[in-house]
Amino acid sequence: MTGRADFTEDEWELLREVPPGAGLVVLTAQRGGSFRETFAIAKAYTETRGQHGASQLLDEIVSAKPARDRGHHGSLEELQQHVLGQAREAVALLDAKATPEEVDDYRRFVLAVAERVAAAHREGGVDVSPAEQAAIDAISGALGGAGG
Repeated sequence: MTGRADFTEDEWELLREVPPGAGLVVLTAQRGGSFRETFAIAKAYTETRGQHGASQLLDEIVSAKPARDRGHHGSLEELQQHVLGQAREAVALLDAKATPEEVDDYRRFVLAVAERVAAAHREGGVDVSPAEQAAIDAISGALGGAGG
């Protein structure tokens, strides 16, 4: 089982920043619903906490408040590129230090956060807008085409 002790502080912060970062990328993909969508990030963490014991790595990531990237991005495009880069880096790090199952669990969790944010607010008569779906697809690609 892989946990916090297996990572440096910087590596651990990276792993903690990606899930809420993915939610933020989806939240900013389409105007509207930011309160509900922000709440959806917290709800995804709460639900994953309820599955305690399934993965030490996820248990430790979700046991604290979601980490926030303190960087400043000049545009939504810069934010998206930054988060996608972090997602690729996080998966590479996990590939080196965690089991394949833990890597898949992390990928699924990050995508679950993104999908929950997208579905938190109906826009244009649909649960997930085309812009939100494009953001989810980009996140999935950065995670290595993770599935659920």
